[in-house]
Formats: sequence, structure tokens, C-alpha cells
Amino acid sequence: MRTADFDFVLPPELIAQQPAPKRDQSRLLVLHRADGKVEHRKFPGFLEFLRAGDVLVLNNSRVIPARLRGVNAKSGGKFEILLLEENAPNDWWAMLRPGKNARIGTQINLHDTTGLPVKMNATVTEVNDEGHRRLKFSGTPDISRELDSLGEIPLPPYIERERQLPADKERYQTVFAQPAGSVAAPTAGLHFTPELLDQIRARGVKICYVTLHVGLGTFAPVKAETLAEHKMHEERFEVGEETVCAVNEAKSAGRRVIAVGTTSVRVLESLAARNAGKLNVHNGKTRIFIFPPFQFQIVDALLTNFHLPCSTLMMLVSAFAAPGEMRGREMVLSAYAEAIRERYRFFSYGDAMLIL
Repeated sequence: MRTADFDFVLPPELIAQQPAPKRDQSRLLVLHRADGKVEHRKFPGFLEFLRAGDVLVLNNSRVIPARLRGVNAKSGGKFEILLLEENAPNDWWAMLRPGKNARIGTQINLHDTTGLPVKMNATVTEVNDEGHRRLKFSGTPDISRELDSLGEIPLPPYIERERQLPADKERYQTVFAQPAGSVAAPTAGLHFTPELLDQIRARGVKICYVTLHVGLGTFAPVKAETLAEHKMHEERFEVGEETVCAVNEAKSAGRRVIAVGTTSVRVLESLAARNAGKLNVHNGKTRIFIFPPFQFQIVDALLTNFHLPCSTLMMLVSAFAAPGEMRGREMVLSAYAEAIRERYRFFSYGDAMLIL
């Protein structure tokens, strides 16, 4: 398939710049795969579609304050640093702007969130093929412990504001976030409140967690002309025994597994592909790229947000709309057109879509 097949026109005013006033006040579009029927609900209406015995799987990765600022120690030129992946304490891969001024050996003096200099710096030690810089931090035993005072939450670039809102630090984080490591939120989980999770459990639904640390590549458009040419980004994930047992038992008993977010899907289907259709306890990395046609082995229903044109997320959703077939793209584009007509909010701070 061609990358251009997943393009669509989105009115700019539908790109959500701020979250809904409350987490569960988003809207929910429900797409039924069997007949293409679309329904409209408020997000708490998600409960109507749950059954006792279902297993709901959420990604509990916590977003880190990964955006740092500093100046060139020699020239005074400003840098913006986006931390991407930790190799070891004080050793990170990062994206720098302007990258052309961040040559190997460049030293960057860091500033705090108010713009004041601090006694910490970073030195560029390596540049990879993607143009990312490897940074060695000094002035602290572990830069990750300083991020709350130095860093900002890395909101996506399509959220266009001069400065972050005070609410962003809390709202661009799920209420169940635990292990820190993501540089972007698993946004389908942003709609849930503790009260809503309690109501889900009260319906006899088992809630489980996986951890996939979301990388910057998740939201990047596919630049290759065809999907087969695209090199998928790599992300770290972990699945524990409780989730493995719950999902395997549900599949054996013919009960549904409902994934919250494309990141949860990637974890579950990565393990299924490696382990003959079952989960196993695992800590590793995945590059799985899901696009039509794809035969899903674990996930029976998907809750997700509305995604960027030509993104790997859009391709995954299209594959899920018609497993093992090619027609899912048309179903999803039709549902997206309906969402645009009904003025749904798109992307990270936007509304939700349930595919059954």
C-alpha cells in the first residue's frame, strides 16, 4: 500500500490545543466493524460496551519532563533539547534544535524552567544516522533526578502555544501512570478517571497494565512512498505476570481483550507474534509495524484517539478495522469523515474512538 492512501484533510480548528475540562468529558465515536455502523456517545458511554469477563489493557508509562533548554558554552546560542532514550545514568540520546550547531564536542550549559542557568551541562559525544545527538551530562549524579526542576512536558508540535499551561503537567499524564520513560503520552488513556476505572471493575472487567515507553517516532508521519519501505521506530516495553495470566486465560476462555491505545496493541501483538499467539513475561524492545492486512491474535476491541494523516497509528487503526483484509482503510477514513462533520477534536488532547 502507498503512504498517500492514508492521507485526509483535517480542518485546523479540530486539532485540539487544550484538553477537555474534565478527563471523562470527551466524546466517543463507536465504529462497529461488522457493518461499518457508527454511533456517538460521551466518553462514559464506553461502559455500555463492556462485558463481565472482559480484560482491559492500558499502557501505564509515565511521561517525563523531557524538554530541556540551554546555551552553547562558547557562543551563547540557544538550544532546545528533547530527551529520547536513556542509555545509562547521565547518558542519553536526544534531539537538539538547532541540530546543525550541535557538533560533536559542543558543550551546552543548562537552564531551569525559568530561564536561569544551573550548574549542569551536556556534551555532544556522538551523532547517529537519524541526526540525534548522544549527550553526556555532568554536574549531577543523574540528570533524570533533576528533570522535574529543569524540564518541561514535551507536548506535541501541533499544540501551538507560546508557553505550556500549568494544567499541562497534570493533564498530559494518565491517572494510572507509573514507570517513567515516555516522551509522549499514551493518549487514549487520558480520558480515564479513577472513578471511571472503579466503575469498569464493578462491571466484572479485569484491568491490566503493560508498559511501553512512547518515543517520538510514534507520531512521526511515514515519509517512505510505500509502507513496505518504512523503517519502524523502536520502543522499550515490559509485560508482567499478572497481565500475562489474565490475557492468556481470557483468550483461552473466549473472552475479549480490549486494548486502550495503539501502544498497548503493539505490545500485545508483538508478544503474540513471538510466542505462538500467547503472552509471556517479557522486558525488551519492539519495532512491530502494523498495517493492512494484519491478522490480530490478541486484541478484540480497541479504544484510541483520532490520529495524524499518514501516521503509523492511522495505519494500525486501519488494519484493526478489518483484520486480515485491505478494506479497513476505507472504513476508517469514512469514520474520520463522520468525525470531522460532527466536529470531533483530533490528536493527543482530542476525543476518542472505540472499534468493536
